[in-house]
Amino acid sequence: MPEKWQHMLDGAVELRRDLHRRPELAWNERETARTVRDELTKAGIDWRSAAGTGTIARLADDAQGRHVALRADIDAMPITEATDVPWASQYDGLMHACGHDGHTAALFAAAWWLKRNERELPGPVTLLFQPAEEGGHGAKRMIEDGALEGVDAIFGWHNWPGIPYGRAICPDGPVMAANGTFHVRVTGRGGHASQPEACRDPVLAASAITMALQQVVSRRMPAQQAAVVSVTSIDAPSMETVIPDEANVSGSIRIGDTAQREEVGELITRVAQDTARAYGVTAEVELRPRYGATINQPDRAEELRVALREELGQAWESRATLVPIMASEDFSYYLAEVPGAFALLGADDGRGHSIPCHSPRYDFNDRLIPHVARVFAHVAGAPMPP
Repeated sequence: MPEKWQHMLDGAVELRRDLHRRPELAWNERETARTVRDELTKAGIDWRSAAGTGTIARLADDAQGRHVALRADIDAMPITEATDVPWASQYDGLMHACGHDGHTAALFAAAWWLKRNERELPGPVTLLFQPAEEGGHGAKRMIEDGALEGVDAIFGWHNWPGIPYGRAICPDGPVMAANGTFHVRVTGRGGHASQPEACRDPVLAASAITMALQQVVSRRMPAQQAAVVSVTSIDAPSMETVIPDEANVSGSIRIGDTAQREEVGELITRVAQDTARAYGVTAEVELRPRYGATINQPDRAEELRVALREELGQAWESRATLVPIMASEDFSYYLAEVPGAFALLGADDGRGHSIPCHSPRYDFNDRLIPHVARVFAHVAGAPMPP
């Protein structure tokens, strides 16, 4: 049996690296979906397509106990890879820079084990291979396509290079933040650079708006509230001798409490418009909510913590990691519908896996695959792998 388990793990690593070579963006994961479905068919696991490139698989359909769902995301990112690993992306400008290839492989390692022990499962298990996590609201589409039908509890995870390998976090309540974006269009009156007094300079105003927005969190919100407002782009194309008519400021909102995202947006709007007025220009603000906070249900979080403790040992918890993590996850959609929990597992083993997600130099730590497979087996009620 240990040999068969190791064979499954070796196959999962091989699958992960194959997926890494062939990254695909949200809603275009056609090769990835084909690979997922082929592997499920070879394993004898029933599946159906969902949300286009998503896949829903089922095990132990007739079992009478609790119905558990386990989820992986499958999409990549528009990033040019800068690693020198043998399995580097073969597609220019595309990269698995967030570890979704590893999430998919870990779920497959669990799936193969659960299939081998299907008769001993206490209840049905749904496997979700979800597209479009990176801003595409893929979880929402999966739910609309029946991903949670009959499901009593759902569990998910994310690798995290900022946490040491062998440690994890899985708190009650918020584990990852809600997010949104903002765009400020600053309109002034352009003209010759030698006559600024005859213009209403949107570039200067955009700079002032940028500085003012950095004080929304520090001066307008309670210190106890987890929140981030980041200006990530200032765009005002022009020539060296021309003051343009328009400048654009864009950025990101992160907040631990979804309900307060609207309050932050109102502050951004007020600060941007008031600052613009002081510079004799106007500001139009567009706010776009994205994902809600990922909020663990306490009973299911405790269940996942027990599994993590048994897998990683008594010192499993990364107490130095502050929660919520201010990144966001569309797993929040699932947790808004059924009880469940989401964990972050540390990837930094001192072997180059400290590079953060979304970096062109990032690579998933394959050593996480057996840990996650065993944790998933635990919460599904299966016999534990060796």
